[in-house]
Amino acid sequence: MLIGLCGSAVDRRALSRPAEDPERKFFDNVEELVDHITKRWQQRWVTTDIWDETVLEKLLRRPSFFLVSVDAPLSLRWSRCKMRCASIGQPVPSLEDFVDQNDDHLYNQNSGLARLIDRAEVRLLNRSDDRKQLHQTLEDLDLPNEQRLRPNWDQYFMQLASLAAQRSNCMKRRVGSVLVREKRVISTGYNGTPRNLKNCNEGGCQCFGVTLGARS
Repeated sequence: MLIGLCGSAVDRRALSRPAEDPERKFFDNVEELVDHITKRWQQRWVTTDIWDETVLEKLLRRPSFFLVSVDAPLSLRWSRCKMRCASIGQPVPSLEDFVDQNDDHLYNQNSGLARLIDRAEVRLLNRSDDRKQLHQTLEDLDLPNEQRLRPNWDQYFMQLASLAAQRSNCMKRRVGSVLVREKRVISTGYNGTPRNLKNCNEGGCQCFGVTLGARS
């Protein structure tokens, strides 16, 4: 399993390593990373080296990968920044400079990470400096759970029903259904007007007491 981390609170250094192995592994390109992980898919790996959607798309081709975004309130990150700078003897940027750097990090037209964060399957908000609380949150999320990579039968069928509902043209509510027998899909369906009648969004039924272009 490979977990990708992105977000305003993640240090964007090239890092991919097994969770239990303190030795970091570096790769010249994403193809080498993908090849290495694919051959070792049963191990647990983490990478923060995801800098654009091209890299993300190559990682998403592997079923053993999923993306997690990590974030924290701006004021808390500003406080952490000041403490880090003080601990290593670096000058502390002004709050205005920090906000500008944050905006560029997230919304830069070429390298902003906001588009990657929007695609994350799991979002982690780190509100505290208490590591025990962070570790408890991670434990509760159960990130290594393999059902994140492959849904169980109930999740699978419910996702099919949700997808079928997107075909509904009812102006009041979208409903999808899946008929299943012995874990085999027999049929799918969604709500709407009967066959050969106008669709709901074309005036085929009286949703909210209003037909298309006229009150009932």
